[in-house]
Amino acid sequence: MYFEEIKLRQNGKIYRSYLLRESYRENGKVKHRTLANLSRLPKEHINQLMLYFKGKGYFVPKEAIGVTNSKEYGASYALLEIARQLQMDKMIYSMKKQWREDVLAMIIGRILYQGSKLSLVNIYKDSCLWELCGHGVNKRPDTDKCYFAMDKLLSRKDKIQKFLAKKHLHDGCLILYDITNIYLEGEYNCSELARYGHSKDQKSGKRQIAIGLLTNREGCPVAIEIFKGNISEQATVFDRAKELADDYGVKNIIIAGDRGILKSGNIEQVNELGYNTITALTHPQMCCLLENKTIEVELFDDLNIVEVIDPENPDVRYMLCRNNYTAEKERQTRESLLKKAQEKLEELKERKRKQSDERLCAAIGVIFAKYKVGKYFDWKVEDGILSYTLKEDVLAIDRSLDGCYVIRTDVRKDVLSKEEVVESYKRLSVVEDAFRNFKTVLLEIRPVYHHTDRRIISHVFICMLAYYLKFHLEKRLARLFTQDKSGKERLWTFSKVIEDLKSIRKQEVKIGEVKLHIRSSPDEEQKMLLDLLGVRL
Repeated sequence: MYFEEIKLRQNGKIYRSYLLRESYRENGKVKHRTLANLSRLPKEHINQLMLYFKGKGYFVPKEAIGVTNSKEYGASYALLEIARQLQMDKMIYSMKKQWREDVLAMIIGRILYQGSKLSLVNIYKDSCLWELCGHGVNKRPDTDKCYFAMDKLLSRKDKIQKFLAKKHLHDGCLILYDITNIYLEGEYNCSELARYGHSKDQKSGKRQIAIGLLTNREGCPVAIEIFKGNISEQATVFDRAKELADDYGVKNIIIAGDRGILKSGNIEQVNELGYNTITALTHPQMCCLLENKTIEVELFDDLNIVEVIDPENPDVRYMLCRNNYTAEKERQTRESLLKKAQEKLEELKERKRKQSDERLCAAIGVIFAKYKVGKYFDWKVEDGILSYTLKEDVLAIDRSLDGCYVIRTDVRKDVLSKEEVVESYKRLSVVEDAFRNFKTVLLEIRPVYHHTDRRIISHVFICMLAYYLKFHLEKRLARLFTQDKSGKERLWTFSKVIEDLKSIRKQEVKIGEVKLHIRSSPDEEQKMLLDLLGVRL
């Protein structure tokens, strides 16, 4: 039995007939006969019948066809493929084990589905992530297995960081180091790391942990350490430098750190290990250099970098820089704070009800603590009366230094020029960008749902590995972002790339009694993204 289309041309027109026919033998000869003329059927029914007889169609009513299940597929597959291309699986553990695949799922899940480990486990019906990582179709992973995988990952932390150091660091390279803190919610009575301390997020009254991130020049994360929440920033530098020397075996490196991290004491310790440093001077240190006539205000230039050699230590170089935009911003901020502080002081002076000297001094202290301008005022209280004047000499010095900053280094001139030193210090912005990614919606390191130190450390380490994966994703997408428009016409962001890939889905289609698993085909934009990422579905 077969389907036959007959064309007949008559009077310049083509007439089509659609016949259902069969072949048979009669006296040893092959003959054909028509079983039915189907020409009067609707065109779509004829097409369906033609496909059916070719073995490519299904003769079922329209209402019997439907999508019974749909899961995110594209983003999970692409990120898992890139992680394997980067050898992250072998970096975690050389042999394929289910706990290794679960760690990969948690790393990728940190980028795609932020939240607790429990919430990540519960997306098994909506995403192919767990299925791609070795779990059965529509099979819910065991939450306890995730915690087991976290513990196994923690035991491999030092080896993984050595692997990253060997891959991304080399002798004489620039190392970027910075530290931040993460505030915690809830009770952490079983944690030695969770402590009260000075919060950079202005979250006083909450326990916190400190994390120190070490990256290469480009901002690729190499190592992360977790400290007690009340640790001093500069107290962490020497141990990190010694770790680079002893554990990672890197020589003659240059460590760039913020002015709050690299201070004179730990700079000497780092130098004793054979390493050089790049940092910025604090405001008091700049004032000290001005008093010693080592530098002068007139040397600061917004167009050129002026280099000054320390006369007391010829190995130390100072790069003098000025930024007009920052200068105007600092001036406006200081004048605004001064105005607000003076208004509050005037309110204290005009109070009709006389206060004791102690209460009045306490109120003045509150004002200066809030606006941080106490050094600009010369004041006294006698018999409940406040009098004050502005220290114009102190104000004049600070106004002259608006927008000025000094970069200090002990790197030789033949190794780094003055422009390269300043550019190297500015590279610290990539570490700050990493911390923003850690704390915001992209990786959502907060809230920390774990309450024991080993799980807290493992959670932070997973976030670092997720940022490592994101770093390499953005490198592959760099051309897309650089060629994109700006402002309101900007089209591409990292989040949009992820959402576009998420819309590639794996669907269960029911046709009559038959169920098929079909992956949606990428559109042109998705094909372009996959090509940039080097992924073939």
